[in-house]
Amino acid sequence: MDNVDVIVVGGGIGGLSAANALALSGLKVRLLERSNNFSEVGAGLQLASNCTRLMDQYGLLEEGKRLGVVPDKMLMRDAVDGSVITEMDLRDLEKRYGYPYLVIHRSDLLGIFMRACQRNGVELVTNARVIDYDETGEGTGTHATITLEDGSKQSAGLIIAADGIHSIARKKYVGDDLVNSAYVAYRGTVPDDVPRTQKVDLSEVVVYVGPRCHFVHYGLRGGTMLNQVAVFQSPKAVRGEEDWGTPDELDAGFAHTCDFVREGLPYMWRDKWWRMYTRNPIMNWVFGRVALLGDASHPPLQYIAQGAIMAIEDGWVLTEHSKMNRAADGTVDWDTVLQAYNAVRPEHCRRVLTTSVSWGALWHLDGEERIQRNALLRQRDTYNYYFTDWLYGPTALYPKDEHELWSPIELAAAQWPQDHISM
Repeated sequence: MDNVDVIVVGGGIGGLSAANALALSGLKVRLLERSNNFSEVGAGLQLASNCTRLMDQYGLLEEGKRLGVVPDKMLMRDAVDGSVITEMDLRDLEKRYGYPYLVIHRSDLLGIFMRACQRNGVELVTNARVIDYDETGEGTGTHATITLEDGSKQSAGLIIAADGIHSIARKKYVGDDLVNSAYVAYRGTVPDDVPRTQKVDLSEVVVYVGPRCHFVHYGLRGGTMLNQVAVFQSPKAVRGEEDWGTPDELDAGFAHTCDFVREGLPYMWRDKWWRMYTRNPIMNWVFGRVALLGDASHPPLQYIAQGAIMAIEDGWVLTEHSKMNRAADGTVDWDTVLQAYNAVRPEHCRRVLTTSVSWGALWHLDGEERIQRNALLRQRDTYNYYFTDWLYGPTALYPKDEHELWSPIELAAAQWPQDHISM
């Protein structure tokens, strides 16, 4: 075995955050990234209180707030007529959960975790493409081994496969197919002073929900930048065509929306777009000493903005259980750790994935159903947190006190009522 306790495969937000957490706890960690540098493609991320709570524990929240924006309000508007449907007071939400709602550029969040890894002694290796995973040994000698593209092998007591939605580990151990939502996302960031007929309030996170489409905007980098996301159902994808999500479909997909939304479309990046795939939830993420993490285990549709957050939570849970199952000589009982990880995380993330699908369907209603949705959500009290308590509040992730974690049974009884879509 190599002289490391854990090998993390994948240098995205999930991999870097897990590596940082484990290194902070005193373990020797190596992270392998297949590219020649660490970078994120995309634009903004929304980080709710269940994530900023963890960033604060890592000592990274203040840096995140300096690089991002802490908005005052979240609004849902009708994309057809522009009217407000419902809203959340994000400053009150911070009081309720103890931590802010933060929006930040993906590359800025990645940089925060990368610098933390460097400070905490994580060995960061680039140009390291992993092509296979295996478990070897027995008893106390059990470990996992990865094979790299150049034929070399590396081993550790635990290998974390944080290698994304196209995970090599998931392909090997699960072998399931991607699920095509037939929706596509366009993104774009522009300076905050781009001329528009209607002023943009960068203290707000706003989603315009429309028939088979939605449009999101919020401020980034201290309010100097406007982030926009346009998502729509592709008729070409529905018909099974290969060339789908193209810019002509973008314009057609939003032709029925209000002036404000259509004014934002020319500022989207037109040379790249993101086809929205997911996978069906799986309830086993552990294969010997190989553990799936992040999008390798639970790639969501983005409707409740929990993708990166779930990955960060995964690393936190692994680390907390590694601390609870560490001997005086520093060795970790990885089998017990992984059993706990597999008991706590898959059910929570299953609920996030299925709720995201349902929430997206609610956003994209048309006709009479759209009118009924708007009427129902307008009756919602701004300070009703029924929908978010299970997601943003204390759950299985957090100790009941400083020494004890919630057990899966206690968690199920306390925090997982019947799934619902109510906001």
